[in-house]
Amino acid sequence: MDPNRKRAIRLTVALSAALLLASALIYVSFSAGRDELTASQLLHRAQPGGQYILAGTVENGSIRRLGNVTDFSVLDPTRRVAVAVHYTGEVPDPFAQGRGILVNVTDEHGRFIGEVNSLTTKCPSKYQAASGASKVTAGVPAGPAVVSG
Repeated sequence: MDPNRKRAIRLTVALSAALLLASALIYVSFSAGRDELTASQLLHRAQPGGQYILAGTVENGSIRRLGNVTDFSVLDPTRRVAVAVHYTGEVPDPFAQGRGILVNVTDEHGRFIGEVNSLTTKCPSKYQAASGASKVTAGVPAGPAVVSG
């Protein structure tokens, strides 16, 4: 067989295999992901047995703890709809009312059960400067030092 023809066949086979593997990788990465849903989206889309990622804000006055079980409600960004969540597991230290959270939930016939140890919080203090606070760079406050008398 002609050596040029052998090279062309090997190149075609190698490129075909690479394309097949790339397609499989893309398919797996997109099919495995789940979207974050707000409370109102969850109420419209949820089906018994379905697993979802719920994102929102912990409703004021909704947190109830009994042992390692925490019940709370998650508000929609519009603040009109809330979903009650029954959660078991570790609760992050910054978890509090009014705090943004993400939690994996399963719909058990209209009751949303949080997946064990899936609760995470968003900490706004790390992303927003407090009013009246000075900017801190590398542990040193910016601006002139204040010396008292």
